[in-house]
Amino acid sequence: MNIDPTFGRELPGDGFRPSLSIVIPAYNEESRLPQTLEKIAAYLNARQLKAELLVVDDGSRDRTCMVASSFPLAQRAPASRLYLLHNPGNRGKGYSVRHGMLQARGTLLLFSDADLSSPIEELTKLEAALAAGADIAIGSRSKAELIQAHQSAFREWGGRMFNRVVTGLLGLSFKDTQCGFKLFRREAALQVFPYQRIERWGFDPELLFIARLRRLQVAEVPVVWAHAEGAKIHALSDGIRSVLEVASIRWNHLRGRYSLRPMAVPETEPQFLR
Repeated sequence: MNIDPTFGRELPGDGFRPSLSIVIPAYNEESRLPQTLEKIAAYLNARQLKAELLVVDDGSRDRTCMVASSFPLAQRAPASRLYLLHNPGNRGKGYSVRHGMLQARGTLLLFSDADLSSPIEELTKLEAALAAGADIAIGSRSKAELIQAHQSAFREWGGRMFNRVVTGLLGLSFKDTQCGFKLFRREAALQVFPYQRIERWGFDPELLFIARLRRLQVAEVPVVWAHAEGAKIHALSDGIRSVLEVASIRWNHLRGRYSLRPMAVPETEPQFLR
């Protein structure tokens, strides 16, 4: 087998090198995942993209793995491939995203929520930002006219308060750090994800904070977004946890932890499905 010197992942003998990797963190997503995979497959096929789709199972207790394993991507998008990765139990969205991104082989690396709150078609906006010179493009729910379905008033208020915390503690000036739709050049991902330490909901600001430390150019791109029922986050308890995690980012920086050796690549072999 060939060895990718970038992340150390063993590549299949055929040397498949995708132009795009799409990482989908999934925890108990059996009901939403089929439609998401169908939409992504149709999009990849329409653009004839050579892509890999990595579904990262975060210790699901439902049929998430079976749904992913039975999806016929080869029929829907012949130029693309589907892989399933398993976390060692339920570790959190941040761990799942890092796991998938460290195993990805694409020239461009996208992570997207399993419910496709931002339609996959919005990828072209992020690609345009990279083409214009950015290293990272992050989807943003900053334009009201692009929000097709709102969260509850309490959750929207909580999001605004969280953004103020991020701005105050980390000095990040983005209007929306939490949208689960972010695209990285491979070179930028190499400078960020190996150093990511937060494994649950507060990982997004950490990625952007590390990117600033590395002097990477980040473009915030307004995208279409719609709230989907069935979200796994609990507004109050997870909100408090996320604030504490943001505080830990500043503490990690003061201790020099983002300048240390990068964290090890997860010891896992992606399961090639089809």
